Amino acid sequence: MQLELLIEGLNAPERDDRLAALAEIYEMSRRGEIPTPEKTDFVNNHIHTIYSFSPYSPTKAVYMAWQNGLATAGIMDHDSLSGAREFLAAAEIVGLPVTVGMECRASMRHTRLDGLRINNPDQKSIAYVALHGVPHQNIDMINNIFEYYRFCRNKRNRKMCENITELMRPFGISLDFDRDVYPISMAKEGGSITERHILYALTKKITAKYRTPEQVVAFLAGEMKIPISDKVRRQILSGRDTPDFYEYDILGALKSNLVEKFYIPAEAECPDIYELEKICRECGVVLAYAYLGDVGVSITGDKKAQRFEDGYTDLLFAEIERIGFNAVTYMPSRNTEEQLREIMELCDAHKLFQISGEDINSPRQSFLCHAMKADMFSHLSDAAYALIGHEREATKDLDRAMFSPAVCREIPNLRERCAYFKTKALESQNI
Repeated sequence: MQLELLIEGLNAPERDDRLAALAEIYEMSRRGEIPTPEKTDFVNNHIHTIYSFSPYSPTKAVYMAWQNGLATAGIMDHDSLSGAREFLAAAEIVGLPVTVGMECRASMRHTRLDGLRINNPDQKSIAYVALHGVPHQNIDMINNIFEYYRFCRNKRNRKMCENITELMRPFGISLDFDRDVYPISMAKEGGSITERHILYALTKKITAKYRTPEQVVAFLAGEMKIPISDKVRRQILSGRDTPDFYEYDILGALKSNLVEKFYIPAEAECPDIYELEKICRECGVVLAYAYLGDVGVSITGDKKAQRFEDGYTDLLFAEIERIGFNAVTYMPSRNTEEQLREIMELCDAHKLFQISGEDINSPRQSFLCHAMKADMFSHLSDAAYALIGHEREATKDLDRAMFSPAVCREIPNLRERCAYFKTKALESQNI
């Protein structure tokens, strides 16, 4: 019972209470009162928290990573680094090597990718990018820069809630941004509000009106005419047995099929890619392009079949190299072997660092990516440690960042540079 209360406390309203709960759980493990999780070789650099959208506070995310045996973990919230310092503090409690990152959307309108559907299901000319390995002295500065983009995003969020209200009017459902959406976010503490928050709030309205899983499915498929796959239908109908997943499964069905009906194009909240590259370069951040690839069957159930970058990968890689990207991040479980082999070859050809990460924002998603057991992904574990080494060295001195001019002159070969920073990470962990 004590352990259950402590685990519940990992998502407590106050940061200090969350960290205190984790410290007590770790002490129980150290004293042998509860099992110590067995460490694996798996890494994950793309974990969302409540500061964007997730069932996990930064402390709970570290706990889940630790309990699942991750060798390293990385925070990756949308438009926000507000959970980063808690994530670092929690990781220190359990002795888990971690990295700090942030995901955002950037405008590619002044590049040769303008007019193309890049890696964004909702909008052309806008790309998702990842800021990895943020040196700790620059966390607050970058987060403050993005306060403006979060403000702009909320102006659009408010209008999208109005669109949903109009869309749902025939069903007697309305959605108010201030009353229904803002309170379920961490916006008051510098968190972002995403389309997932909006759909989660809508999900709560639907489940309040339609009390059983059967009624919800009948409403979605029958009245709203939303196509629901057999897999997602089964998941929603099992809601009584899997209450922790229930609302997230409904959200996934809505995200896959409803966003295009209320979506307003993102403009002011998306920094120009050249401005963003300059910020990353000056702050010692590893700027990574987030490869999506053509989608057949979505593993998370929240993306419909759609074509993205695979039809123009040569142009894509030439352009991201020219812009100044340092890396490409991809998810081994999301794409085919053929897709990923092509991406890895292009990364080598364009001398781009490769980073892995499995997008964690739902309780159904595993913290362990078993696809990474394949030999073709063995380098991704080394890359995670190299990223940690970069972050620690750059936190001490920006001139020692992995892609700083000084280090690139000193160690021009990218593979050798990765090996060097991996060694730095292992030294810092006494491994």
